[in-house]
Amino acid sequence: MPDAREVSPKRSSQLLEYAYSSDYDSPATPATDPHIDSAFGTASSENDEGFEMLLSTPRIRRASTLLISQSPEDVHRILSPELRAETTEVEKICCGGGCCLTYNLKEDAAATDYSPVVGPDNDAYRSLQLKLGPLSLDTELTKTVELPPETVSFKPVASERTPRRHTVQKHPPKFVMPHAPYEVFSAKVHHARELTKPGAEKRTYHFELDVTEYPEEGGNVDFVVGGAIGVQAPNADELVDDIFDNLHIPSFIRDKQILVKTTGGRWPTIWGEDMPRELLTTRRELLTWCSDVQSYPPTKPLLRVLAEYATEPNEKKILLYLCSAQGQAAFCDLRTGPYITLAQLLSAFPSSQPLLTHLLSVLSTVMPRFYSLSQDPLHLRDADGGNRRRLIEIAVTVHETPNWRGGPRSGLGSGFLERIAKQIQANEQAIQKNNLDLRLPIFRGLMANPLAREFVTDGPMLLVGAGVGIAPFRGFVQRRLRSANCANKVWVLQGVRDSLLDELYSGEWGVEEDKVKKVVESRKGEGRYVQEEVRHQADLVWFVINAMDGRVFVCGSSKGMGAGVERALVDVAMDRGKLRKEEAEEFWAKKKEGGQYITVGASAYALLTFAGILIVF
Repeated sequence: MPDAREVSPKRSSQLLEYAYSSDYDSPATPATDPHIDSAFGTASSENDEGFEMLLSTPRIRRASTLLISQSPEDVHRILSPELRAETTEVEKICCGGGCCLTYNLKEDAAATDYSPVVGPDNDAYRSLQLKLGPLSLDTELTKTVELPPETVSFKPVASERTPRRHTVQKHPPKFVMPHAPYEVFSAKVHHARELTKPGAEKRTYHFELDVTEYPEEGGNVDFVVGGAIGVQAPNADELVDDIFDNLHIPSFIRDKQILVKTTGGRWPTIWGEDMPRELLTTRRELLTWCSDVQSYPPTKPLLRVLAEYATEPNEKKILLYLCSAQGQAAFCDLRTGPYITLAQLLSAFPSSQPLLTHLLSVLSTVMPRFYSLSQDPLHLRDADGGNRRRLIEIAVTVHETPNWRGGPRSGLGSGFLERIAKQIQANEQAIQKNNLDLRLPIFRGLMANPLAREFVTDGPMLLVGAGVGIAPFRGFVQRRLRSANCANKVWVLQGVRDSLLDELYSGEWGVEEDKVKKVVESRKGEGRYVQEEVRHQADLVWFVINAMDGRVFVCGSSKGMGAGVERALVDVAMDRGKLRKEEAEEFWAKKKEGGQYITVGASAYALLTFAGILIVF
């Protein structure tokens, strides 16, 4: 059996190319599926002054979602032939690669020379928790995906200018352009602080960004209350270096300038034209800003590329198995299990050292993350010794998943922002302060924004948000309550787990909060979720939706909390309107047609910043 570190002919060719400072040819354009760094929580409540509460008997606590699967074993149980699962049920939990159970391997009892495949002996492989069944080196695999083509190539440049490594993380290359035709703006971080307290389940940070010098753009677009900004976040330096180390790419060429050629597609841009390109860049820039190496589940094209370059027979067989019809169930387990990074896969299968160009062919593009403004951005503030500057504010919750090396791993966007916040916090606590020049690569969102709309008349408003979802309503409330016409027409329901730990912007709304804001806690007291609080506030909901220009705005997962809120609204209509269930559903359908009842999924909210009048996350 060949040694795991045996060099394949393709690998030998690559090393020779390194030695002569020349580069290899071509891979397929990465997909540009958007990935969103946002989350929406659930809520609960206690009685509070300033609200006319509905007195009713306590309800039995209901789950906000219908949990049918939380592990690969659950998927197999649901899909078992005995249950005769219907297609509509399968679609809700299937990863989309095909039927998991159609081509399952079965052990051949008559075989005398059965030699089972042995997985690599390393922690990264064990963390994948693959179930190979009776897979052997002689197992015949069918319907294996074809090797993806290489559509990217690297060429050396005659006279090169090697960028210093420490500047790569500061700003993306110009060709990335997620905001075409405009370039990404380098916004100075004026201040950052943590909004949550120690012990909170999730950490949320507040950022103030200086956009005084933001250039004018076409379309008469500006930063507005409830608007959003896009942040073009990079992959962490440590993760990029981990990939380089796994691929045995020498340090001296990682920051060496090269000419990148693509045969078509949008990569390495975000939303550029589908066309061939020739661009000057470096390998580090491409891995840092252009290819997402941690946010997406593994794909069969990626695994097929790893299999092509694996020199150890057992590793190659496992990777090909995951790309085959027989390995569909194991592939689904891999995709529906813990988050897996490219570095983890390369560590799990150490004999596979594919060409970087081939990897870039099948990796998804790093997409911008969108964050809502949490204040009124139209006024100037004193900053930098009294100079009037324009600052915008955002709130960001850090999302973590288990890391195979132990401890948590942060999301791409929130992890990037937390690293900046921690630098600022460390500098503030230091005896000798440094003059930090920390910046965020941002651009102004151009999407339609109902929250920023100015209505002809001011109807009653009830804003409901959970967790960081409350952030965009802070600026909206501040502005609306300055108008005398809005008096006694604004209510806020803020969902938190524990108000002592994770209530965001307490005392920072610019109004008498006890008169307009109700904090709903899900982990303290009686513990009430958002949909339960909607039922509890039935009188208020019924008043808002039936008032002149009153609006109900529901934002959240349509399959989870959003569906629960919709059921709660139907219950409110049945109770207060004395309607049958069918009539109550028709009532809300007509309100939706008339623009008074607006529902938006959580993922859509991350791309657009919405507003309304009753907003539930």
